[in-house]
Amino acid sequence: MFKSVVLAITVAFISLNIHAEEEKLPPLDPAYMGVHGMVLMSKSSTVFASHLPLYNKPHNVQLIYKLEVKDFNLVQVVRDNDLVTIKPEAFNLQRLMRGEKMTINAELYIGHFERDGMKVYDNVSLVFDKQLYMRELTDIAPSSNEQEYDVVSYNSKADRLYIHRLQKAPSFDHIIHIDRTAGCLNKFKTSSAVPKRNELQFKFMNCGTMKPMYFETQDFNQ
Repeated sequence: MFKSVVLAITVAFISLNIHAEEEKLPPLDPAYMGVHGMVLMSKSSTVFASHLPLYNKPHNVQLIYKLEVKDFNLVQVVRDNDLVTIKPEAFNLQRLMRGEKMTINAELYIGHFERDGMKVYDNVSLVFDKQLYMRELTDIAPSSNEQEYDVVSYNSKADRLYIHRLQKAPSFDHIIHIDRTAGCLNKFKTSSAVPKRNELQFKFMNCGTMKPMYFETQDFNQ
């Protein structure tokens, strides 16, 4: 009887703490409500979604999630094409910035959905399972040929994403996957503030097994 009472009190205490933590979250900023385009990337059967950032609110966020995908056809589309993007239904981006797990319906395009991409799915449900990376573009460095990458591990320490820290314009969005990291630098100089993709890939040649995931310059010219 005594053990049952102690257990009930413990469960109630944990429940109160959980609710208290949830109540501490400030209300969502309605300014982050909108259509937040993303690029889908894959490594083997793992699919990632990376928000297409811009300098101005509500898109001033670099954000990467690992998706929970059970549809092999979707994995195949992402794996077999150089660029796959989604145009999600409107939602508040702060939910993903907080690390929520949520399902979002989206149109899926081969190519860029705003640049003559071809729609291949009209209404696909995507489960945003785990936040891997989040950076708000509120205090960013001036444009420079000195580049810096943030490093994110997932699944195991050997599986890593290198994410370029966007600078002020002109700059570039760049994501690359590395299986091993021996001798891999995350800070280096390039020939210009916006180097060619081949130059960047050369900087990672000694890192291990490398897979380019995404590269974008057009949105960061000015």
